Amino acid sequence: MITTTQLEPIETASLDELQALQTARMKWTLKHAYDNVPMYRRKFDAAGVHPDDFRELQDIRLFPCTTKQDLRDNYPFDTFAVPMEQVVRIHASSGTTGKPTVVGYTRNDIDTWASIVARSLRAAGGSPKDKIHVAYGYGLFTGGLGAHYGAERLGATVIPMSGGQTEKQAQLIRDFHPDMIMVTPSYCLNLIEELERQMGGDASGCSLRVGVFGAEPWTAAMRNEIERRLGITALDIYGLSEVMGPGVAMECIETADGPTIWEDHFYPEIVDPQSGAARADGDHGELLITTLTKEALPVIRYRTRDLTRLLPASARSMRRMDRITGRSDDMLIIRGVNVFPSQLEEEICKFQHLAPHYQLEVRRKGHLDTLSIKVELKESGLALSHDERCDICHGLRHRIKSMVGISTDVSIVNCGSIPRSEGKAQRVFDLRNVVNQ
Repeated sequence: MITTTQLEPIETASLDELQALQTARMKWTLKHAYDNVPMYRRKFDAAGVHPDDFRELQDIRLFPCTTKQDLRDNYPFDTFAVPMEQVVRIHASSGTTGKPTVVGYTRNDIDTWASIVARSLRAAGGSPKDKIHVAYGYGLFTGGLGAHYGAERLGATVIPMSGGQTEKQAQLIRDFHPDMIMVTPSYCLNLIEELERQMGGDASGCSLRVGVFGAEPWTAAMRNEIERRLGITALDIYGLSEVMGPGVAMECIETADGPTIWEDHFYPEIVDPQSGAARADGDHGELLITTLTKEALPVIRYRTRDLTRLLPASARSMRRMDRITGRSDDMLIIRGVNVFPSQLEEEICKFQHLAPHYQLEVRRKGHLDTLSIKVELKESGLALSHDERCDICHGLRHRIKSMVGISTDVSIVNCGSIPRSEGKAQRVFDLRNVVNQ
């Protein structure tokens, strides 16, 4: 158990102290962005607001939001608020849906980021005595290097494995005896399968104690499966490259009740995804984040597209965020019904013989959209008869129709049939615009 003497003073500060710090830092951020980023000057002027109009925290609602498209429109470096000679590192998104979003960091930004990730790992029960296996990808993706420098700042021993080489990863986990692992949930399932292969079917006897999982949404059912099969406590870390990288929020091991947002560096809001209207704490909506300490790339009311809600403080004095139920830009509309992949995953995980490896295909037949689900059997289900497999397909179709409200085509494939990802899993294939289907 972490004692209060191990925490930074801000982690147990009063609400008045926290809000006073946030207000001062918000004033600086708004002025810094307005004075140094032409995009923000244009957006503020068009909205008829000025940094001087900010006097208290709720005044942030007067200011316009920032979107991923804003960053792409100013690709690559026009959103930087400092001269290039002050930028010591650049990261970028994959750019699979358009131009990548580019992020710059000053030396102070890198130092702040390392401290935040170290705080996050300490919240996960990490200490300088631990060995931490980092299986996030290194490179332009923020995960690997963000986790790496945070673990070093904590004083832990870092194993910088990166993604891929699954067989070797599993072998090194067995040989190096790490205490913690940082990895995406979907790739962790791949590692578990390989560990089970190397360890005679049971990976729960490995040295790992805690897993820190981020970079993609995951359901409670997937968390339970990872914890059961790997014999660990699975905790959620939240971040996104446009805001900083991993470490914006972290679930605390004492409570495991949703990631605590480090509000001394990131100010959260919840808004209606369609209208942008403010929603109260406890109400579901889209998460917005304003950075409070970033120098190279401040972001004002950034629309994360992540759907969640803000919850009261518990293990720390700062608010928590609930599990991400989906992304507003990942939502599928099938015959007028809003569908999130996480809803389908939740139903899949309720079947004991089905693995959380699946793919969704959306096609258009005539004027109607159709959704097909391909899902893997666990090894325990390989001996099932044809009739038993048909019964599972029927049961899953029925559950999805009852719980989500849409009809689907369900097919079951053998264990290992669905391609494995070395990072974020690709679950959805939208083929509605593909001709000659």
